[in-house]
Amino acid sequence: MLTSSPYPMISVVEALDAILSRARVLGTVEVDFREALGRVLATDVRADEDMPSGPRSAVDGYAVSGMSEPSSLRVLGELTAGQVSETRIEPGAAMRIMTGGLLPPGADAVVMVEDTSETDSRVDIKKLPALGENVHATGQDLRKGQIVLQGGERLGPSEIGMLATVGKAQVAVYRQARVAVLATGDELVEPEQQPAEGSLRDSNRFALMAAARETGAEAVWHRHGRDDRVILGRLVREALDAADVLITSGGVSMGTRDLIKPLLAELGEVHFGRIAFKPGKPLTFVTVGDKLAFGLPGYPVSSLVTFEVFVRPALLRMQGHHRVERPRVKAELEHELRPDRSRLEYQRAAVRWAGDRLLARSTGAQGSSRLISMIGANALLEIEPGGEPLRAGSSVTALVTGEILD
Repeated sequence: MLTSSPYPMISVVEALDAILSRARVLGTVEVDFREALGRVLATDVRADEDMPSGPRSAVDGYAVSGMSEPSSLRVLGELTAGQVSETRIEPGAAMRIMTGGLLPPGADAVVMVEDTSETDSRVDIKKLPALGENVHATGQDLRKGQIVLQGGERLGPSEIGMLATVGKAQVAVYRQARVAVLATGDELVEPEQQPAEGSLRDSNRFALMAAARETGAEAVWHRHGRDDRVILGRLVREALDAADVLITSGGVSMGTRDLIKPLLAELGEVHFGRIAFKPGKPLTFVTVGDKLAFGLPGYPVSSLVTFEVFVRPALLRMQGHHRVERPRVKAELEHELRPDRSRLEYQRAAVRWAGDRLLARSTGAQGSSRLISMIGANALLEIEPGGEPLRAGSSVTALVTGEILD
């Protein structure tokens, strides 16, 4: 049994550089735009025609022509959205028109219905319209050939609407990362089981799959493996065959049953095996050919926090995202906080607005096994190592992981 790690301790910045420099962007696929929500666009999208394609009414009212003063006009008919009229509007006449209706020939303005009064097919215009008033001009919203979405944009509801607007029914997006999750440990049982004395339910596997899916990735494979070298070796190979990224939890420390590090070292290149980071010092990063493998610690909090800081950015990068790290803000501590003496620590916290200030409060005891400390947290406080406590009112950097409320 080793009594000291063969892996040098590296910084968080060095670890992230090692990971992101090897997180290659995956290929592209064509998908139906209806299924593209949350995906990253691979190419620019252009408008296929002017929008509107012709002048349209912006209101319900009357299309008129060449008016110089308020007057009574003959009503020639009615136009609703989607209809086309060949009747030409000359001075002295008007056409009743609905919002979105294509202006009839000769019309140069629309008078709002509120500024009119119609009786017996004649309409009294009470307010003189300006030329072009209440009219959406041809190409006012979009011009044919105009770039409406740029490659690299994440497709949200507005972007999906724009794809429909320009008729882009099939769209090129970056492929989703395929993720395999392997939880290790003789003590683990399935969530449906009642744990025997000394056992516990496996939470890491399901939390990590959910975290991976939240990035847009596919969780294509997952298993629980006992602390047996032959069994784990077979499962690791199976997982790597199925996925672009393998995420394991447990088995990366220095005990006799910590088998993941040596197994991954046999299969690929270990880029680091320890980081000056709390919680999660034994985090391990390996490449096996073009596959990425992350050996996360077994404690639930360490597993999720290391995923958040190190694995999430890699998955986003692989799926075409340009911005892969969470936003960082400055917040004031609501209470005293004691830093770790030697490692950068990411403490779970609730950050809230108080007027124009952001305040941060710890979610409680920060033990790595205490998963409840993640509940209600919307930030991770980046606490630099030191010997002196940080007093209430001190400014700290917060990695924002959720919505900030008042």
